[in-house]
Amino acid sequence: MSIVELSRGDSPLVLGLPHTGTDLPADVADALNETGRKLADTDWHIHELYDGLVDGVTTVRTTVHRYVIDVNRDPSGASLYPGQNTTGLCPLTDFDGEPIYRDGRAPNEVEVERRRLAYHASYHAALAAELERVNARHGFAILYDCHSIRSRIPFLFDGKLPDFNIGTDGGTTCAAGIQKAVAGICQKAEGYSSIVNGRFKGGWTTRHYGRPADRVHAIQMELAQSTYMLESAPWTYLPRPADRLRAHLRTILDSLICWRPE
Repeated sequence: MSIVELSRGDSPLVLGLPHTGTDLPADVADALNETGRKLADTDWHIHELYDGLVDGVTTVRTTVHRYVIDVNRDPSGASLYPGQNTTGLCPLTDFDGEPIYRDGRAPNEVEVERRRLAYHASYHAALAAELERVNARHGFAILYDCHSIRSRIPFLFDGKLPDFNIGTDGGTTCAAGIQKAVAGICQKAEGYSSIVNGRFKGGWTTRHYGRPADRVHAIQMELAQSTYMLESAPWTYLPRPADRLRAHLRTILDSLICWRPE
C-alpha cells in the first residue's frame, strides 16, 4: 500500500491533503463495523477538486483513511477542541458519534502507537521535507491544508456550516496579509458564505507548521461538501457546482502563489 503521494512543484505553495484517502489495511478493515466501513467521514473528492487549478504547487497526500489514523490530529492524542465533541487520533466514532469498530476490536495503546509510526509519522515526514525544501528555495513557504466536511453534523456543530471555513488559529499561523487575502476572496464569492476561525480554527497540521517567525505560513480551508457534491452515499461529485467552486479556489491559490513577505 502506498502511504503518501507526492507531486513536487517549484512555487512557494504546498497543498496538504490529509483526509482524501480511502485505503484501509486488511486488519483495520476487518476490525471496523458496518458503520465504519462506510467511510462516511472522508473528505470526498478534495484531490479532484483542487487538481490542476494552478501550476507549480507541491501536493502531499496520504491515501490512508482517517479511520486508520487521523494525520491532522496531535500525535500525543490531545484534543484540538477541548470541551467540544470531536474525533481523536485513531477515531472510535464517526462524526455522528456512532461507534465504528466491532465489539472488542478498537485499537489499544500499542496499536495506536504502531499506526502513528507507520502512517502519521510517514505523512508528516514527507510534508515537513517539502516545506523545508520550498522554504530553502524561496525564503518562505505557505501550507494550504485542504479539507471538506458535511454542512450539517449536529454532533460536531449547531446549524449549517458556512461554505468557506478558514482556519489560522486566531491569526497566529500565517501572516495577516495571507489571512486577509483568502478571507477577502471568499467574502466576495457571490452565493457563498464564509467565516474565519469559526468552528474550525485549523487542525494540528496548521497549528504545528504555521510559524510565521520561521517563514512558514499555514492556513486551513474547510469546505462545506454541499458546495460541490452530494452529502450522502454514494457521495457523488457534481461537476457543475464543483466547477463554479473551483473558479474561486483557483483565485485563492493564485493569490497565495503571488503573495510575498513584506
